[in-house]
Amino acid sequence: MDNKRVALFPGSFDPFTKGHEDIVQRGLKLFDEIIIAIGYNSQKQNRYVPIDRMISLINQSFADEPRVSVITYNELTAGLANRLGAAYLLRGLRNTTDFEFENSVSQMNRYLYKELETVFLITSPAYAGISSSIIREVHKYGANVNEFLPYEL
Repeated sequence: MDNKRVALFPGSFDPFTKGHEDIVQRGLKLFDEIIIAIGYNSQKQNRYVPIDRMISLINQSFADEPRVSVITYNELTAGLANRLGAAYLLRGLRNTTDFEFENSVSQMNRYLYKELETVFLITSPAYAGISSSIIREVHKYGANVNEFLPYEL
């Protein structure tokens, strides 16, 4: 019997920030494998960072960590976790607003896939103010955001 602890870290990751990277690195202390799953609908072309580029940048960030992989998906997260044999969802929480939303999503995922546990990690203080939407907005107007990313955008 395989007791491998596999966690799925789902999100849009547009872009993937140092806050996301921190959650993955800390998650590796808890899980044997982490699959970063970028929710993506090929019919919607409204990503700020093109999906292929984002996959490449995340892969570069974890080039020395074989327990991390990156995939895209366009299905229910609980179904994907079940299909991949991931018994855990890994999520980061910056604040109580994140908690309220993530708690509701977690309850639904648990309803859909009874064996699925959501593990919340509180964002490290250094990254609590970082959000992908803020990074996109600041970068769009020409400011350098590389301090907040594990790669150069």
